[in-house]
Amino acid sequence: MPSIQNAGENSIIVYFGDEPSNSVSSHIAEFCSYIKMKHETYIEDLISSYASVLVIFDPSQTNHLTVTKMVKTAIISTESSKNKNSCKKGKLIQLPVFYGGMNGPDLERVANKARLTVDEVAEIHQSVSYSVYAIGFAPGFAYLGEVDSKIATPRISTPRKLVPQGSVAIADRQTAVYPSASPGGWNIIGICPVPMFDAFQKPHVPIRVGDTVKFKSIEEHEFNELEMEFKNK
Repeated sequence: MPSIQNAGENSIIVYFGDEPSNSVSSHIAEFCSYIKMKHETYIEDLISSYASVLVIFDPSQTNHLTVTKMVKTAIISTESSKNKNSCKKGKLIQLPVFYGGMNGPDLERVANKARLTVDEVAEIHQSVSYSVYAIGFAPGFAYLGEVDSKIATPRISTPRKLVPQGSVAIADRQTAVYPSASPGGWNIIGICPVPMFDAFQKPHVPIRVGDTVKFKSIEEHEFNELEMEFKNK
């Protein structure tokens, strides 16, 4: 049973486990969907993490006790649906990646560490179906897991001051696509032309917790064509 704790005067936090996993991620996604379906006006936001959800409410409309009761009902209802194998599955999203070159400056080092070729690293990276465990750090930055242990690589010792938008990277057994240019310490192995955050589109972020991501290798000319296509939208 997930645990519930007060997190402030207008929030509670629900812990679904001690570490991320497919089952925890699935339960979090179902839990959030259930609460959103209720359309309770006093719920202001739901912030998902690897294994928890922060529930923020309007204290002028309700209190911790009422929200806790609602959350317990949501937990029981979604756990029941999960046990019956009837929970709603997230989307499967395919993201194209141009591996290596100037846009994948760490790919060769990752390959050398793993005693593999760069093509083998790219093949292993795109062979896995990744669960979206959390979205954070920056809008649209999705933490995806788990990377095959053969190519899992620790963060770089000195983070870069600027990682280009679209960079596909690995840190330990997680992978991600940088939604915007920002500092970062992950190992960059390629670049993706699909925008991971767009303030002018709805939804702003194309993936959510509970979805599954698959990467697909593309050539440089395909990347250029797709990048131009998204820029012209």
